[in-house]
Amino acid sequence: MALLHRAELRPSKLDLLAAWLPGRPWFAGTAGADVTRVATYRFDDPAGEVGIETLLVRAGDGPVLQVPLTYRGAPLAGADGWLVGTTEHSVLGPRWVYDACADPVYPPALAAAVLTGAGPAEEYFEVDGRREVRPPSMTVTGGRAGAGAPPVVGAPREVVDGDLTLIRADPVELAVIRRPVPGEAPADACLTGAWPGQATPLVLAYAVPR
Repeated sequence: MALLHRAELRPSKLDLLAAWLPGRPWFAGTAGADVTRVATYRFDDPAGEVGIETLLVRAGDGPVLQVPLTYRGAPLAGADGWLVGTTEHSVLGPRWVYDACADPVYPPALAAAVLTGAGPAEEYFEVDGRREVRPPSMTVTGGRAGAGAPPVVGAPREVVDGDLTLIRADPVELAVIRRPVPGEAPADACLTGAWPGQATPLVLAYAVPR
């Protein structure tokens, strides 16, 4: 479960993305335009230290872009090239925001979702000692629900950034589709998602053995 805070971020996530996205090789949209949120989903970090959130956004009138992010309370060693930016969280303090594809906490979480159907994290607020669940903004479904425990996935050995961002981590290669579009599933083990305005699920990510 993902504990959320009613907090202010300066700059906001969308402001960070408005500056960062135009420099990505897979960017599509209007550089300099406002970035708007379409939907989001989260995964759990078992250690409870790192926030793992995937945003589906648009830049201006561009297509939907999939942007997995991690939020950390300290810099991630060796990941300067994957830093989206820093922000000040009114509750948690400074946060370092990374492209999750290069963060070691992300591949195991994505693999669990893709390979075993582990769902996204339930999001909630603490209100007067009670849990107040936030309704999901989209549905996310893994392709092999009930297939058993996922393989132990290590830190990324290599990340190839592109329209299809490849995360090479033993014993699987994970692929994150940056611009989800209708089409046939490219592998047996896929993660699909649907959101308001997109009733038919689209493939968001998939995995193949290494």
